[in-house]
Amino acid sequence: MIDLLSLVAIARGFEVQGRFRSAKPYGSGHIHDTYCVTFDDADREEQIILQHMNTTIFKNPVAVMENIARVTDHLRSRLAGEADVGRRVLQLVSTRDGAGWHVDAEDRYWRAYRFIEQARTFDSVSSPRQAFEAAKAFGEFQRLLADLPAPRLHESIPDFHNTAKRFSAFERAVAADAAGRCEAVQGEIAFAMARKTLAMALLGAGLPERVTHNDTKLNNVLLDDETGEGICVIDLDTVMPGLAAYDFGDMVRTMTCPAAEDERDPSRVAMDFDLFDAVLRGFLDGAGSFLTAPERTSLIAGAKVIVFEQGIRFLADYLAGDTYYKVSRPEQNLDRCRTQFKLLESIEQQEDEMMCLLRALA
Repeated sequence: MIDLLSLVAIARGFEVQGRFRSAKPYGSGHIHDTYCVTFDDADREEQIILQHMNTTIFKNPVAVMENIARVTDHLRSRLAGEADVGRRVLQLVSTRDGAGWHVDAEDRYWRAYRFIEQARTFDSVSSPRQAFEAAKAFGEFQRLLADLPAPRLHESIPDFHNTAKRFSAFERAVAADAAGRCEAVQGEIAFAMARKTLAMALLGAGLPERVTHNDTKLNNVLLDDETGEGICVIDLDTVMPGLAAYDFGDMVRTMTCPAAEDERDPSRVAMDFDLFDAVLRGFLDGAGSFLTAPERTSLIAGAKVIVFEQGIRFLADYLAGDTYYKVSRPEQNLDRCRTQFKLLESIEQQEDEMMCLLRALA
């Protein structure tokens, strides 16, 4: 944790007015260190969100920031003339020398955003309306960025959703059995091996490349305090080239199952069809007509692929001895894997219904 004096000095390096008043940790994210910093300027208050970027995960922070600047500038231009644009797009705060980010004396990368008032995030879905609004915001996000001019965005995490490579890494983890855990999880390994074709289900489909968010959880959309509307997509670190189905699949993975990601009771893990209905309707509403017919058809496959991908990532890490994902107990990664596989089974069981709904909404 950075000390307060250093934090104040870093905050003052950005274009903010007034006298420093307070700084406190903000949000529930696990990647970056995030603070809400408040300044007093005469009779008004100004707040910024200040973040220390995690360069262990995002090894090229300059590329990440270039992506964010291009995406937010384009979104703002597409929404020009509409009401409340300042609350609908993240706005980077420049440093006092005009840069988009700050590097401190210890080579730590920092960025700042204008604080968006009267809106908040939620970590779990409490109603179909919430799921609809978040999915609609992500659909609109993709639609507004469909005409982002060249050049192609940087890949902030190369091969992030290359499921074939993820499956190969899983197979290597099984072969290595570094932690001596394979024998106890033969059922989970067999489950994954039986679905190997999922690894190429999207990559081999000839789908158009889009600008995608790649982390479409509920808590990456700000919902308006008064109306509940999804007003702003946040956490743009993983915005990069991808497939529309990636974002939709991750919405299904994170918004349609009420159970925790590391749930120990498999009977509690299932896809809630009402929540799926809300996510599908919301995403299609926000996306409008820009999706091609093959892209729409690919959405259900996207749900299966992304859940499968996350499951094999958890299982591979468990077999390797929990070297990537943080764990607070010995079997946590295995429970995470089992939750994803149980959710995938639930999706498979309801796939016909899902396709019927998709065709009805086409």
